[in-house]
Order: sequence, then C-alpha cells, then structure tokens
Amino acid sequence: MQLPFNSLPDRLSPLSAVTVDAPARLHLGFLDPNASLGRAFGSIGLSVDAPGTRITAHLADEEGVIGARSEAQRLRIEQYVRQLRAAYGSSPVAVEVHHAPRAHSGVGSGTQLALAVGTAFARLAGRTPASADLARLLGRGARSGIGMLGFDHGGLIVDGGPGTNKHPPPMLARHAFPEPWRVLLIDDTRIEGLHGDDERRALAALAPFPQTLAAHLCHLVLMRVLPGVAEQDFDAFAEGIGEVQQTIGEYFAPVQGGVFSSPAVAAALGSVSTPGIGQTSWGPTGFAFFRSAQEAQRGLQAALDATRGTPGITCSVVAAANRGGAIHVADAANPADIAATERCKSDCP
Repeated sequence: MQLPFNSLPDRLSPLSAVTVDAPARLHLGFLDPNASLGRAFGSIGLSVDAPGTRITAHLADEEGVIGARSEAQRLRIEQYVRQLRAAYGSSPVAVEVHHAPRAHSGVGSGTQLALAVGTAFARLAGRTPASADLARLLGRGARSGIGMLGFDHGGLIVDGGPGTNKHPPPMLARHAFPEPWRVLLIDDTRIEGLHGDDERRALAALAPFPQTLAAHLCHLVLMRVLPGVAEQDFDAFAEGIGEVQQTIGEYFAPVQGGVFSSPAVAAALGSVSTPGIGQTSWGPTGFAFFRSAQEAQRGLQAALDATRGTPGITCSVVAAANRGGAIHVADAANPADIAATERCKSDCP
C-alpha cells in the first residue's frame, strides 16, 4: 500500500525526475460560511479517480513548462517553481503536464496542480515537506482543506475550516468511500466557476448565513452523511448530501445565478433518479451519487439524453479515490533508496 507523503523522512537523496499523480476532488459543501461559532467554513468533500492530475518534474539545463493546458496554467506553474526555488533551492527544473482537469470547473484543479508540482520539486531537492506546508507556501487551502487532505489521504473527508492562527484546516473525519458507489459528473465547458477577485467579491456580497442553518448542516453531516458512509447506507448518505447541497446552494444562488451555476447542468441532473445531487464548489460541474455502477450508467444515459443538442456538456461516471496521490521516482543517485521507497508505497499500511 502507499506510504503517505507526510510519513517520509524530512530529507532523502536527490533525484533527477519525479512524477506525481493527484486525484480530483469534489467539494460537497461548506458547513458554516459565516463563522457563527467563531470558526468559518468547514467543508465536506470526496476524492475521485478522475479527472486527475499527472505531472513530471525533472532536472534540466533550463526551466520550462511542457504540455500546459493553457497560458494561464503555464504561468501558474512558473510562479510555483519560483516560489519553490526560493524555499528549497534546486538546479533548474522543467515541468511536464501529462493531464490535468479544466481550470475552475469545481474539481480542485488548482490545489492538485500546486501540490503535485510542489511535491515533485521538493522531492527533486531531497526534501519531503508536509502537504500543509506546500499549500501554505503556494497559497492554497485558505478556506477549504479538502483538496490538500484528499491529496494526502483520499476518501470522504470533513475538515474544520481554517483556524484563527491561519493554520490549514484540520481533518476532523475521514472514511473510505464504499467501493460499489459511483458518481456521475456533468460539466458545462462553456463557463467557469467563480474564482479570484470575483469569488472574493461574491463572498463579501452574501447575507450572513443563519446560525440555525449552520447547525442544520452540521447535524446532517454528523448524523446522516457520515453514518451513511460508515454503514454503507446509501439512502442516508445521498439524502443527507442532497439536503446539504440544496441548503448551501440556495445561500449561494444570488451570486452564482441559481442553486446551480449552469442551467444546462441543473436540467441534466433533474433527469436522473437519485436524491444525492449537487454542485461541487462554484461549479459548473454537478454530481449525482449512485449505489452501483449499473445505476450510474442509467443515470449517465438519462443525462446524455437530457443534454443532447446542448453544446459543451460532458458527462462521465467516476469512482471514489480512497488513497491520496502517488509519487513515481526515476534515475536515483542511490537506486537502493528508490527501491525501498517504492516497496514501502506498495506494502506499507
């Protein structure tokens, strides 16, 4: 089994190439956006096996980025490399993007890319910083810890929101997601979810979130969603997630144009038969949970039928990722060190 990133020793022999795979994540809702008890946000989320991120960083004669999906992604990676070089030093490092999700679609592309690049760069320098330290260095995890914690652990996670000391959100609960359950993802590639300055303005424009609703969301998570996963009670889980999503979606509706940011995604989700539907983060990607692969395929067909003739809509069925990301190393100065690391990833609990 895979050894968690943060269980490696602080320093290892430097390498010449490191590949990192990072799972995607679904943000299933905030618990208390306005800190009614003094602590803001708190999140529930799930790591999924696609669309994931894979990058390779290797020592090179000069720095560069290969295979970026966009100019914005290339510039972001170059910025990360500058920040990492200032923190850890290194010979010039080139980064190749093998695949990555569409930016600002709700599946955690920014955090996963940052942590993948950060982990690979640090490992090239013989360092193994905690993901929380990389997230802080690269400006991730300011509100939600789902991406960072999912990168380390996978599965269904509840975090406690950022503390007053600006520490990253702590993990309050983590469960392996039931293997038979599946998730239908529906993305509207014509639009992007709120991000950057637009996201900050949107949050500032919202009315205070009532304490009674925050209490209701926490109750749903603690007594419906988490027990549903722990006992593999699909109905309890799906109904709980659906109600969390409806509640938080109505709150964000004034700044995102409705409970769902994409009317086409909302229409497609309305065609499937399951109580566990919602939107991840600011969207536009929507999701629907199913108790089996067979039911998910029926949901997929219903969504495809509902969006036939609508441009830019993509639909797919994914499974949960119950492990975090993976590191693959090559061309080690000390081959025995690499062999031991790879054995530990495959054999250790």
